[in-house]
Amino acid sequence: MAANVELRTDFVLRSEVLTAKTPNASPPRLLYLLSRYPGISHTFFLNEIQELRKHGFIVEAASINQPDRSRSSMPAAEIEETERTFYIKSAGAKRAAVVAARTLLLRPMVFVRGLRAALRMGQWDLRATLYALFYFAEALILGDWMRSRGHQHLHIHFCGPVATVGMLASMAWGFTYSLTVHGPDEFYDVEKFYLRQKVEQAKFILCISNFCRSQLMRIAAPEHWDKMRVVRLGVDLNVFLPMPPGLEPDLGLEILCVGRLVPSKGQLILLRACAILLSRGREIRVRMVGDGPDLQHLQSFAEQEGIPTVFEGAKSHDETRQLLGRADIFALASFAEGVPVALMEAMAMEVPCVSTSIAGIPELIRDGLDGLLVPASDAEALAAALERLAEDPLLRRSLGLAGRKRVHDLYNLPENVSSLASVFREKASNSI
Repeated sequence: MAANVELRTDFVLRSEVLTAKTPNASPPRLLYLLSRYPGISHTFFLNEIQELRKHGFIVEAASINQPDRSRSSMPAAEIEETERTFYIKSAGAKRAAVVAARTLLLRPMVFVRGLRAALRMGQWDLRATLYALFYFAEALILGDWMRSRGHQHLHIHFCGPVATVGMLASMAWGFTYSLTVHGPDEFYDVEKFYLRQKVEQAKFILCISNFCRSQLMRIAAPEHWDKMRVVRLGVDLNVFLPMPPGLEPDLGLEILCVGRLVPSKGQLILLRACAILLSRGREIRVRMVGDGPDLQHLQSFAEQEGIPTVFEGAKSHDETRQLLGRADIFALASFAEGVPVALMEAMAMEVPCVSTSIAGIPELIRDGLDGLLVPASDAEALAAALERLAEDPLLRRSLGLAGRKRVHDLYNLPENVSSLASVFREKASNSI
């Protein structure tokens, strides 16, 4: 019976390939593998998938983890995505055992290839081997589901554990995969993230910045460079529109920061810079959107230094957009980044931005033209940039206008997804 099912599935797959070559071909299909979907801090996943559907793609999603919020906290579009997404960890231990046993019995070479690849990744380190075996179990579940859905290609955002699962699924089941690489974590620990192996195994790679591509070129042999292409992220300028000035009383300049409250985002440096401004008699207030392990430390510092700070917690897309509309300056003092979508959103709304000259950020903001850049970790330099904006309304206005134009020219979501769709049609046409 199992053999008959397998033959029927193979026939369906061959039929789909033949159909794709005819003038009346069915719409191209894509499968995205994501670490968590939907996610409050990764709305660009949803935006990208929705735009690809406008280009005629049928896009399905598989997610390692469940969403980070209850459905009652989600907008309608995210609830709809939740209902159509396959959640790998939700399969549970029983499903994992059944899939593993069935694969071993009916497709032993799939099991052996995957297990061998996982053990090789562990390199005789007990902890690394245990993690690799967990990823192998998830890869079997993913591959089994992909096969049932007729998918032959997998696209993965991020190069952490989610890509490890995808790579193992590819090596076990024989599917191809591609990557969208963001950085920066995997650039700092190439071996831990198996980055070289992921690049070498991938059919093609999309990099969100030239800096990102350079880091992959640094660790990969030149024969793999041609499969790396820069396709930038973006925002919808019809959604992130400048807002007219509000009627709130003048309480000094509001500095907004959006991002997870983690050390790499540099929020403590921002608060230190604001403490410097307050000591110079500047009237400012700070609003931080996001949640994370640094919350208590940041709250304590702001209270100790007397910095008027509102910690908003995690906010939805629409709520963040409303807060951007009230901000005078957007500041992101990151130590490590890819290219922050939060900066693009602020620039699209003509909020003047100050950030750090690291990684891909200078590709988004040209210092003095589209915003201001300062060295990472330098609270004095950040304070000077914020003070420069505080005392010059015309500069704030000109940088705000230039920032929106920069996003329009290089980080326009519909245009960039159009480029992405072209890459998928060109590179994955024999697989999807």
